[in-house]
Amino acid sequence: MFQKIILPILIAATFVASYTYYQWSGVAIVASGLVTWVLLHFSRMMQILRRAANRPIGYVGSAVMLNAKLQKGKSLMHVVAMTKALGELLSVKDVQPEVFRWSDGTQSHVTATFVGGKLQSWELFRPAEKPEIELKIEPI
Repeated sequence: MFQKIILPILIAATFVASYTYYQWSGVAIVASGLVTWVLLHFSRMMQILRRAANRPIGYVGSAVMLNAKLQKGKSLMHVVAMTKALGELLSVKDVQPEVFRWSDGTQSHVTATFVGGKLQSWELFRPAEKPEIELKIEPI
């Protein structure tokens, strides 16, 4: 709601107030601040995607640590920044909800569900540990 309704209203009100008090020079200052804000977010997104491009799709160092760090409502871009890798898409492309999986080297994985780009739920899977075999050596 904030991004769809309140933020555009705040931006428009800022433009109106800047024009009311400082005429066109105030509008130019607000516009330059808005462009700077957009460029900062764009450069952050490009840096995140550049890091993710250098790693295998769906790989994370530790699925257990990722599970501990996830919070409901986080954006997909935030999760990609945490994992430094794109998730393996498990759902049909461009269909809501989107389901991604990140796995680690121990065959553990986190499956995350995103609706509208926001994290709704996630599940950690850890394979069962194999029981250790005891070797009994008897003296001859």
